[in-house]
Amino acid sequence: MWQDDAELFALMRARLFPAVLGDILDSMGLMKQFLSPQIKPLRPDMVVLGRAMPVVEANAFAATEPAGQTPLSRKPFGLLFEALDDLRADEVYIASGCAPLFALWGGLMTTRAMHLKAAGAVLDGYSRDTSEILDAGFPVFSLGGYAQDQGPRGKVIDFRVGIEIGGVRIAPGDLIFGDLDGVLVIPSAAEAEVVRRALEKASTENLVRDAIRAGMPTVEAFSRFGVM
Repeated sequence: MWQDDAELFALMRARLFPAVLGDILDSMGLMKQFLSPQIKPLRPDMVVLGRAMPVVEANAFAATEPAGQTPLSRKPFGLLFEALDDLRADEVYIASGCAPLFALWGGLMTTRAMHLKAAGAVLDGYSRDTSEILDAGFPVFSLGGYAQDQGPRGKVIDFRVGIEIGGVRIAPGDLIFGDLDGVLVIPSAAEAEVVRRALEKASTENLVRDAIRAGMPTVEAFSRFGVM
């Protein structure tokens, strides 16, 4: 039904939403694919859809630590700039790994990500420069706005590797789809079946909606269509 990611993403935006895809994942036994409900869009109408580019953060206690045992100890922000510059078109910068004590994303990062045509940012932590991000219209999902800087408090220690957020495993290339109701992770190995079945379910839900509007009781609707 689609030839490439551009067609897939257009189809998903037009006909699907995270809730219906999450229902299909549940039916396939993949029952823990939504990130924490505390991770929310900075604006209710924001939608993020793209391929995961996972980033590993770590807490630090100084911008540089000359006595440290690795080169990252002496490198402000660690690999943050390398990770940001490695973003590709339609990818989602998705970061986790540290205690939520500072902002993992901001306005200048947004400017760079937009230039690279990235799809958005999803953060198991805070973001800052909220007004600037909102003016840019770039989809950012986070724990909320908090201006505290990462510089002397955290570092990126790796990227394009698997991460976990609240028990949800995220691998490079997984589909990330988020709206006001939550951020869903669709494993890339299952995406074709998940999307196909979700399209079928969405079509059936439209029939159910029409039937209920016409006065059909919900008991009868569920019995007839098998979805609710």
